[in-house]
Amino acid sequence: MTRYAKKGNHGKKGKRKELKMNRRSKDLDEIDQDLESQNAEKLLNQSLDIEVAGGAQHYCLHCARYFIDDHALQAHFRTKVHKRRLKALETEPYTVQEAEAAAGIGTYIAPKKRKMSTQKCKE
Repeated sequence: MTRYAKKGNHGKKGKRKELKMNRRSKDLDEIDQDLESQNAEKLLNQSLDIEVAGGAQHYCLHCARYFIDDHALQAHFRTKVHKRRLKALETEPYTVQEAEAAAGIGTYIAPKKRKMSTQKCKE
């Protein structure tokens, strides 16, 4: 009898793509929409959801992440990951007008810097 050819990693591609999409976080322009007052209020005061970490009660608006408890959320506010996200959110998101100006339609106006600070915590 002869040996059969090994399949190798042939069938793993679809699973890898699926897991990559599950781990994907929100883009900066989506987070910028969440930072608007009415959207932020909804995200910070969500109803209890057992499918999400911490029952969806401890959420970081800037990083779009749920945390298990308030202590973990406070520790997250002091990390480099959170501080880098705040710095990235300081510039205004890319707009249609900016894209048209890059294409030669209209005039280019550089994006402005905004002041970002960490969200207030529930007591």
